Amino acid sequence: MNLTWQEFEKVEMRVGSILEVNDFPEARKPAFQLSIDFGATIGILKSSAQITKRYSKEDLVNRQIVAVINFHKKQIGKFMSECLILGAVGEDGDVILLAPDFKIENGLRIG
Repeated sequence: MNLTWQEFEKVEMRVGSILEVNDFPEARKPAFQLSIDFGATIGILKSSAQITKRYSKEDLVNRQIVAVINFHKKQIGKFMSECLILGAVGEDGDVILLAPDFKIENGLRIG
């Protein structure tokens, strides 16, 4: 199924910096709970991400990522995920995060 340009424009992908990373022992698959700063206009959003195979908590703090911020919130156990972090998913479920090549302003839109 092909998307129209108007449909693509509805997907709001933004750059954010990870502020805080916590273990998520209640998750069915190993995951972290993240707090991400998307700049003054959007603010801080939370997300759960199954990225423990490749990334440590220390690797993630202050790292910029790309996320979709206009999905409905998703309840995962007692945690409310407010955005979807984007990454390339390998056959074994290993996720490589999408990120800008250079440090840029949080909240910038991907287009």
